[in-house]
Amino acid sequence: MRKIYFVGGSPCAGKSTVCEDISKKYDLYYFKVDDFLDKYMKKAALNDKPLCKKNLSMTFEEIWMRDPVTQKDEEFGIYKEIFEYVIHDLENISCNKDILTEGCAYLPTLIKKLRVQNTSYLAIIPTKDFQILHYQKRPYVSSMLEGCLNKKEAFGNWMERDFLFSKEIERECKNENFKVIINDGKTNIDEIIMEVVNHFDIS
Repeated sequence: MRKIYFVGGSPCAGKSTVCEDISKKYDLYYFKVDDFLDKYMKKAALNDKPLCKKNLSMTFEEIWMRDPVTQKDEEFGIYKEIFEYVIHDLENISCNKDILTEGCAYLPTLIKKLRVQNTSYLAIIPTKDFQILHYQKRPYVSSMLEGCLNKKEAFGNWMERDFLFSKEIERECKNENFKVIINDGKTNIDEIIMEVVNHFDIS
């Protein structure tokens, strides 16, 4: 019976870097939720899921100039709205390999409802400084701020939203007794990779 290993967490924490490396080294099928996020949100909107429907109709100015707490709460809501589609695709992967899957959609409370074992899930979150530093290096950031009248404030709201998101993930992991790794940028990425491999007992 194939195994599924889940890596959740928050944006810009190094989840993709870690999972890409592990999947190659250990010959696992890698399923990245973000590759299909737009598809899931559009499907949810067509099925009248309110937050996805609302988000897809908003401009970047409308998205980023809101209160960061509201942004964080709605982001959690969006992942809850698309979760059934994520799991449907995950369960229908036609491959005999064990699966390593990652994405912010794997909220600890949702994973717990699936009765996933604690040894098959963990979350990776960044410190705020690490998060901001790496967002600033990403080429898509400027396009995500397109049309914002005050790009500095919009970016600040975005960063605060993701920091609040990470703290909520950390709190949920603690409540559900799930492992959480905090990436501060000082720990060698290979050490984080081995921490994940050891937690999942991948061989």
